[in-house]
Amino acid sequence: QVQLVESGGGLVQPGNSLTLSCAATGFTLDNYVIAWFRQVPGQEREGLSCVSRRTGRSDYPYYENSVKDRFTISGDNAKSTVYLQINNLKAEDTAVYLCAAKRAPYTEAAIRAGICFKGLNYDGWGQGTQVTVSA
Repeated sequence: QVQLVESGGGLVQPGNSLTLSCAATGFTLDNYVIAWFRQVPGQEREGLSCVSRRTGRSDYPYYENSVKDRFTISGDNAKSTVYLQINNLKAEDTAVYLCAAKRAPYTEAAIRAGICFKGLNYDGWGQGTQVTVSA
């Protein structure tokens, strides 16, 4: 069973940085895609970034164009945790940030093509962590 727990959210001032964590329990990250989304009430859930880990290969990160300059995704397989670092936070980054996982050894080409945010049916979701950017 895929279980994910996000953490690291909070109240931050504009311009600061924040690192969110997505801890997986019950499975390792090998051959999984882990994706980060954010949700603002009344708006559609927005895909941000994802990373695919395949056994024996380097991680394949992907970023939506809207976040590629300020967001960095990384993973720690020993901790079964994926991180999302957000730099130069803006008020419009205020949202609930969620991670999701899907067991699927996608190729680098598929990840680079943005498959994470093209209707992928994820196996599990975390409960989310609130990020509020305000002075």
